[in-house]
Amino acid sequence: MSVLPLVFTSGWASGINAYAVVLLLGLFGATGLTDEAPAALQRTDVLVVAGVLFLCEAVADKIPYVDSVWDSVHTVVRPVAGAVVGALLAGQSGSLPDIAAGALGGSTALASHLVKAGTRMAVNTSPEPFSNIALSTAEDLGVAGIVAFAVFHPTAAAVIAAVLLATGLAMLAFLWNRIRRFRRRRARAREEKRMAAVRGAPPF
Repeated sequence: MSVLPLVFTSGWASGINAYAVVLLLGLFGATGLTDEAPAALQRTDVLVVAGVLFLCEAVADKIPYVDSVWDSVHTVVRPVAGAVVGALLAGQSGSLPDIAAGALGGSTALASHLVKAGTRMAVNTSPEPFSNIALSTAEDLGVAGIVAFAVFHPTAAAVIAAVLLATGLAMLAFLWNRIRRFRRRRARAREEKRMAAVRGAPPF
């Protein structure tokens, strides 16, 4: 069976939480639950690093504004992780060229990352922190559930991931105006703060 559905699903999940994908696939392979997990992901050092970074993301992702900064840093990390995991999965199965799998995993991860980051920016326009916590928890559980499902039912999981990605892109387009207003307000607030600092500066 082609590894294409698993590459697509892992790419989608990497765009949301790359460390969870690496950790879950590595653990599934290390415990013998699947033969699809690349040996590189099953290494103890990889699992430890992925576990620590997953815990860091679990905390940062639930704090308003900190989550957006974290997303900005991971604009490169998540697509690269999706590409690497995709290439490793293809190399493990031998049913798909590594470059093609890397391109699919990376591009899918980038698309889902943009949905995640854009949605989080929209949520941050609300002053209360509970929306961030609820959304982050739902993302963590969703990634864990779909990656686990993909290991045993890759095609069905890929269909679910595709539907979620399309829905997320549509939602992002709907929320774009709200995000733009939020960014304008932040820029205006920074400018007002700068001008206030200039007015309050002592004369020379």
